[in-house]
Amino acid sequence: MTAKVKQIEVEEKIIAITSYNEDDYICLTDMVRGEEGNDHIRNWMRNRNTVEFLGIWEQLNNPNFKGVEFDTFKKEAGLNSFNLTPKKWVETTDAIGIISKSGRNGGTYAHKDIAFEFGAWISPMFKLLLIKEFQRLKEIESNKYNLEWDVKRVLSKVNYQIHTDAVKNHIIPNSKYTTDKQWLEYAEEADLLNVALFGCTAKQWKEVNPQHALDGKNMRDFASINELAVLSNLESLNSELIKSGVEKRIRFNNMHRIARQQLEILNKTDMLKSIKKQSDSTYIDKQKKLE
Repeated sequence: MTAKVKQIEVEEKIIAITSYNEDDYICLTDMVRGEEGNDHIRNWMRNRNTVEFLGIWEQLNNPNFKGVEFDTFKKEAGLNSFNLTPKKWVETTDAIGIISKSGRNGGTYAHKDIAFEFGAWISPMFKLLLIKEFQRLKEIESNKYNLEWDVKRVLSKVNYQIHTDAVKNHIIPNSKYTTDKQWLEYAEEADLLNVALFGCTAKQWKEVNPQHALDGKNMRDFASINELAVLSNLESLNSELIKSGVEKRIRFNNMHRIARQQLEILNKTDMLKSIKKQSDSTYIDKQKKLE
């Protein structure tokens, strides 16, 4: 199972969510981390009502579910001698509603339907908070501001190719650097845009954000929608100025002025789009605060 792990927080517990067969699976281990842990999960699974619920869910969603083996578990459930673990349940019945994930973010995961049922076992309040936070995550994923941010980020990357082509064809041939150092021309021109728009170089940003840098992120990954729109414009503008042979200092002054003007106009038009993408929840959280 190789899927991006998302997280929500319920009662100060950070709970991982992953995708499996195009469905969301919530980490049961995280839901009881710091308490009885796996014992809590096993106690829940040996309950007769739980076994019946798991069996019905599998019958509705899993054509390969082994009903005969399930009937055996259902007959034994409730007896003092009955014991059921996630591994035993999956291996015996070919269940798909519960899975195990090893390594980082490992633990016992369950389909959201089953995870909500486990949440009710913990407490009615926990279940309601879990559902609320899960729904909030789904809203964030489909939020129009996040979608627009993604589109603007793609456009800025496309225009960056136009920008680098201008550097390649009009700056590199006259570069002051030796061949093995000519990559610095691309970096310097990229930083010309960075300083004009964001006020710092890529190196300066990485020094202030070491963890993001280690994760392969850069300042553009945390820009606002409006900043990305302006960045795309600056890339096109700078490529044309380079082709025209305009000196670097003049190009920077022009781009810095234009960046300020365009941001001011765009930010006044839609303040939400001026918010930097601090996390996946930035836009929707901010929107709720403004409503």
